[in-house]
Amino acid sequence: KTLCYSIVAQTEMNSETKICQNCKKDFIIEAEDFDFYKKMGVPPPTFCPDCRFQRRLVWRNQWHFYKKRDLFGKTIFSFFPPEAKINIYERDYWWSDKWDSMDYGRDYDWNKPFFEQFNELMQNVPLPARSVNDMVSSDYSNNAGYSKNCYLVFDANFCEDSSYCVDATHSKFCFDCLTINKSEFCYESFNINQCYRVFYSTGCESSQDLWFSRNCIGCSFCFGCANLRNKSYYIFNKPYSKEDYIKKIKELSASYEKIENAGKVSKKLWLLFPYKYVTGRHNYDTTGDYISYSKNTKNSYRIVSGEDLKYCQMLQEGTNKDSMDYSIWGHNTERVYESAVCGQMISNIKFSWMSYGENKDLQYCIACNGSSDLFGCVGLRSKQYCIFNKQYSKNEYEELLPRIIRHMNDMPYKDKNGIVYKYGEFFPFDLSPFPYNETLAQEYFPISKDIAQKKSYWWRDNDKSEYKISIQSEALPNLIEDAKDDIQKEIIGCAHEGKCEEVCTEAFVITPQEFSFYKTNGLPLPRLCPNCRMWQRINFRNPFKLYKKMCDCLGVESINSNYKNYTLHSHGTEKCSNQFETTFSPDRPEIVYCEQCYQAEVA
Repeated sequence: KTLCYSIVAQTEMNSETKICQNCKKDFIIEAEDFDFYKKMGVPPPTFCPDCRFQRRLVWRNQWHFYKKRDLFGKTIFSFFPPEAKINIYERDYWWSDKWDSMDYGRDYDWNKPFFEQFNELMQNVPLPARSVNDMVSSDYSNNAGYSKNCYLVFDANFCEDSSYCVDATHSKFCFDCLTINKSEFCYESFNINQCYRVFYSTGCESSQDLWFSRNCIGCSFCFGCANLRNKSYYIFNKPYSKEDYIKKIKELSASYEKIENAGKVSKKLWLLFPYKYVTGRHNYDTTGDYISYSKNTKNSYRIVSGEDLKYCQMLQEGTNKDSMDYSIWGHNTERVYESAVCGQMISNIKFSWMSYGENKDLQYCIACNGSSDLFGCVGLRSKQYCIFNKQYSKNEYEELLPRIIRHMNDMPYKDKNGIVYKYGEFFPFDLSPFPYNETLAQEYFPISKDIAQKKSYWWRDNDKSEYKISIQSEALPNLIEDAKDDIQKEIIGCAHEGKCEEVCTEAFVITPQEFSFYKTNGLPLPRLCPNCRMWQRINFRNPFKLYKKMCDCLGVESINSNYKNYTLHSHGTEKCSNQFETTFSPDRPEIVYCEQCYQAEVA
């Protein structure tokens, strides 16, 4: 659709350098970018790619939960904070026919900026307290579906009997994991696929009984290893007999103190082996990280089955194509621009949030489903030709829409930092119903409270609960066999004591489900609260910022001489000349190899 094309039409252009409204740094708009903007009928951006990504992430609370009153006065669990000026209904009631979001429809006010009016509408139309679907005995989870017996599990689907997991699919009996798929009985791990009993590990696949291992595939019974393929009974990358392995493992993992020491030793060992410059497989003409089965996907991050994408992040399921500046979800989508948490067979979606289910031709919409031709709407289902939740005929809609876009440009919204929001911008930072430090923005663009306040971002301090810590973490038993059942009644003080910047809850409890898991697997009790444990796992994940870097292979060894090559590479004894873009910054200690050098050493 090109209803607004006459307003924002672009002429043939080459690349152009602009100054970002937000960070004031230069950024480049490529010629092919202008082609995409022309096709979508939108003006070129005034924010740089990083600031556009950050702005979308401010609208994603992925794993924080609160108690909030709904419109009936009942206190329920919600992913909206109690202070947020958002009306909520319990999820099932919101999806029922007992209320109608069209009742909140209103005329467009030509005396106010669009975003000011939209904010008023958003604060009036009820939103669902939780984003869940077909959950069984999992009341304390969000952004999740088709799971049962899960506690504080987020961004998850098809999981069972798990707790404290984020970004999990098709997994069972997993605790404290980030990005895990088709795995069982895993603990404190990141980026794990098709694994069984994998603890304190990262980047492992098709393996079982691993401890403190990195990038091991097809392995079993390995401890403190890196870059192994189809190996068994290895400790710190050295082979052992089965009998000696079992004896040594008992020595290394018998207590909390030994587990802590093994983790430190293992992480030092990981640095002695090369990392591949990018995490991904089966890609063609892609740049970014954590990308698989994609082609022509540029400057993107955590993408599966992407095609013709740029500046996109966290898109999974099905094929997602022909989009820019699109974050979170996916599932068979095309022509999506400057949108977040939208997906499931959608097309031609612009500047929208939390809308899904065969939507088409939506602009500036929130929580709309199964609809088409909507502008500035909230909470509509199966509607067409609506503006601010008010019904129009097709002709009326098409006549009014260009006028509104002109009005957005003639009377723009301006935030407290002086940033101007005209047509073509995603929702402003200051309209987000979430505090900055409890959104994905803080994970990928971390800032201090002082900086947040200077930028007029909402920062939320922890609630002071009326609990009394009954035992400090250092007083917990060192051996799991010494932990008695009554530990489940204790309120344990987090070792961080609220002095970190990890949204520390200062205290936590051990649930019966996790206590049984620790006992069964011989794992010591944790000393940190779930939030602080989550942040330790986040630190395993490379941030999304690309750096140009040369391969660290000197021919017979790595550039820092810590690693000696096993084989002679195609470039012989000379330094590898391959250059690439990677999320490993030049000042990090990892040895980073190009695809060819890495495969020669590891495959």
